[in-house]
Amino acid sequence: MTIGERVIELVREQGMTQKEFSEKTGIPQSTMSSWKGKKQNPSIDKLKVICDVLKVDPYYLISGTESNETLKNDYVTVYKDNDEYQMLMEYRKLDNDSKNRIQGYISALREK
Repeated sequence: MTIGERVIELVREQGMTQKEFSEKTGIPQSTMSSWKGKKQNPSIDKLKVICDVLKVDPYYLISGTESNETLKNDYVTVYKDNDEYQMLMEYRKLDNDSKNRIQGYISALREK
């Protein structure tokens, strides 16, 4: 799978339309079409904005697998050999209602 095809797959998995992705990244929809049809990849200067919008590690975008060492986001680095990482992976699989319940539970625990 090319990087461009992986981007299109991630857009679809995240329930985002190509139009929404285009608006958030500034990448024209026609460019996205060339990723799929012509098997082209995004230019290197667009990778960071793509990763930011899709909330994926650049390593994953390029390789299709997560980094062996860490999961990075804007706030913290979580090491894979940590229980926190496993909880984060399970959290990401939840629907929005379940995520809201978990967040409420965490807030209640902090207030104790």
